[in-house]
Formats: sequence, structure tokens, C-alpha cells
Amino acid sequence: MIDWSCKSFDELKTKELYKILQLRNEVFVVEQNCAYQDCDDKDLKCYHFLGCENENLLAYTRLVPPGISYDDAPSIGRVVTSPSVRNQGLGKVLMTKSIEQIQILFGDVPITISAQLYLKKFYESFSFRQVGEEYLEDAIPHIKMIRKI
Repeated sequence: MIDWSCKSFDELKTKELYKILQLRNEVFVVEQNCAYQDCDDKDLKCYHFLGCENENLLAYTRLVPPGISYDDAPSIGRVVTSPSVRNQGLGKVLMTKSIEQIQILFGDVPITISAQLYLKKFYESFSFRQVGEEYLEDAIPHIKMIRKI
């Protein structure tokens, strides 16, 4: 049974923060072979949405308030599931619950994301639509996507 929680940076326990950074580094830095500055100061201003089972972090998103990544919209970023639970549908549950949490925090508002291009169809299944052209972020093709209300 996965326990879902949403916390501000100051509410995170030290072990929770460690597990978040560990999972993000495992996937975004090591697995995707991408050296980038993960700790970008946004974490301090964001909400952290965690899916844990028996103290193991299985799923995570960073919920970004309006005015941090995008002037007029909240965002969902650092979307990640543990490699140990891949292909079990947890990513879909994570996104559904992250969208619900954004609505709790900021109301029923449009959500803007920067999506890795290969995940376009995944995000389209949550009513996100591409706006603009493809671009490189940390040498990985990305697209801007918006989910309107």
C-alpha cells in the first residue's frame, strides 16, 4: 500500500529529502547519463509529492507554484518512479495524484510542464498539449506542454 504525502520543503524530514535526491540522481543523472545541476534552488519554494511504501520512496514529483518556472501557471516537474516498480502503472497513478494535488494547492488552473519529448504521449493522456517547438534542456529533447482547465 502506497502512502502519498505532499510537503513543503521545510516540512520534509532529513531522510525524506535524502531519498528524494537519491532517486532523482539515480534516474536523471545516472540512468539518463545527464550531468546537470539538480539542486536548483526551486526545491526550497516547491511542494514535494511523495509515494512511499515501508519507508521506500517509489514515486515523486516536484509541484512548482506559479511564478517560479512559469509566470502564470503552476508546474509539475522531476516526475520520477523508482526503477524497481517500473511498468506497473505507478507513473500514471503518480501523475493523476499530482494533478489532483496541484488543484488542491492552487485551484483548478492550467498546468504547464517541460516534458521530455519521448514522454509526449504519456502526458497527452492527461490532457497536456504541446505548445511551441522542441528544445534541448540538459542535452535532452524537451517540449513545453499545457493542461488547460
